Amino acid sequence: MSAADIELVDVRKVYRKGRNAISALDGLSLHVASGSFVVIMGPSGSGKSTLLHLVGGLDAPTAGTVRVGDAQLEQMSERGLTAWRSRHVGFIFQMYYLVPVLTAAQNIELPLLLFHMTGKERRQRVRTALDVVGLSDRMDHRPSQLSGGEEQRVAIARAIVTDPDVILADEPTGDLDARTSEEILSLLSLLHAQYGKTIVMVTHDPRGAAHGQRVVHLDKGILDRDVQNEAHATTAAAPK
Repeated sequence: MSAADIELVDVRKVYRKGRNAISALDGLSLHVASGSFVVIMGPSGSGKSTLLHLVGGLDAPTAGTVRVGDAQLEQMSERGLTAWRSRHVGFIFQMYYLVPVLTAAQNIELPLLLFHMTGKERRQRVRTALDVVGLSDRMDHRPSQLSGGEEQRVAIARAIVTDPDVILADEPTGDLDARTSEEILSLLSLLHAQYGKTIVMVTHDPRGAAHGQRVVHLDKGILDRDVQNEAHATTAAAPK
């Protein structure tokens, strides 16, 4: 497998709440090729975020196999997963999770503190990430001095500063207006097209889904259908 190929085979995830067992994923199998942009859609409670958490090593499956590149995640220790995540995965969430008392540059630098590199090397990485997201002129601003879209750009810069193979985005535009959402989605498309990042994004917005190469639909923990290029096919079939 390529370093960023993602393979889930017959994955089940069951949460226990008292005596009740809640099935989040039920025998799901999915392959995401390295360098692709895949969108996961589905109703609330369908298991979309659970799927991302398993791919990112934030949670473990109850049964089945989760492999990213050469790493078989369910067989790894928590310490091993932490080290693997820091090098290979960037996370983007609906909430930005920025540290209020730190500047944009300092927030972006945080993941690099896990690596053995000089302060000069870290600062260069931060500057590069800020350039990519178009926020070089906001590096010394704190989150309270930034708009929602700028905060999400900082969060994206933090996700890419370690140059991960895979970017996992969970409703990255859910808290933004339509114009700012389009700017963020265009930035993700840039990361995919120009920098070759493998992106798996959860969204409920069809406009957001249109930025992906492939759309899969999840319902009640089951991969319901793959609607890859459905919209493109419909457009092509429409009379001119």
